[in-house]
Amino acid sequence: MPQPSGGQTRPPVRVLVVDDEPQIVRALVINLRARKYEVDAAPDGATALQLAAARHPDVIVLDLGLPDMDGAEVIKGLRGWTRVPIIVLSARQASDEKVEALDAGADDYVTKPFGMDELLARLRAAVRRSQPTGDGDEAVLVETDSFTVDLAAKKVNRDGVDVRLTPTEWHLLEVLVRSTGRLVSQKQLLQEVWGPAYGTETNYLRVYMAQLRRKLEADPAHPKHFITEPGMGYRFEP
Repeated sequence: MPQPSGGQTRPPVRVLVVDDEPQIVRALVINLRARKYEVDAAPDGATALQLAAARHPDVIVLDLGLPDMDGAEVIKGLRGWTRVPIIVLSARQASDEKVEALDAGADDYVTKPFGMDELLARLRAAVRRSQPTGDGDEAVLVETDSFTVDLAAKKVNRDGVDVRLTPTEWHLLEVLVRSTGRLVSQKQLLQEVWGPAYGTETNYLRVYMAQLRRKLEADPAHPKHFITEPGMGYRFEP
């Protein structure tokens, strides 16, 4: 794991891999250890919960199809006491199962078969988001190639010009930007922006995401910053 520049080095990042397929566990352990991660592995949900409590991993890679319990139950068990980033790794294709995992508290979802480079990139991003920045608990200025979001000032600037957003557009943008690189479920977005009584009004999201793309994307029909994960949610990529 690359060490931060200047001053103290952080201890190695500890990863807990939870999967009952030995070949996948072996591939992950080899690749992660080669990159200086510390790795623990669990073949089932009960062992995963025990190891998480004993070893305090920095990030968890979790299969949903475990022999003793469903992965969503493991996520709920973990979320009772820890905010450790959880990346779901599963062959399940149904969007409702993915949404269930995200709503239970997972941070990201990678579908099997997966590319090791993609998984490692998602893992690095999850760890980055969970670590303090050193000057406050979050970045307040997020820059892309065409626009800048200033979370502290609640301003968006595109090509040197301030962009006028409605309060709802800003709130939606803010939730996505604060979760940069992370898949945010439709239910979470609706409840954070519109309130706890909302959870199924996905047409709201389609309308407001279209407005954000129209105001901020260079090519709204082919967005590169506001990415749709069909049936699941949205992801902001700077």
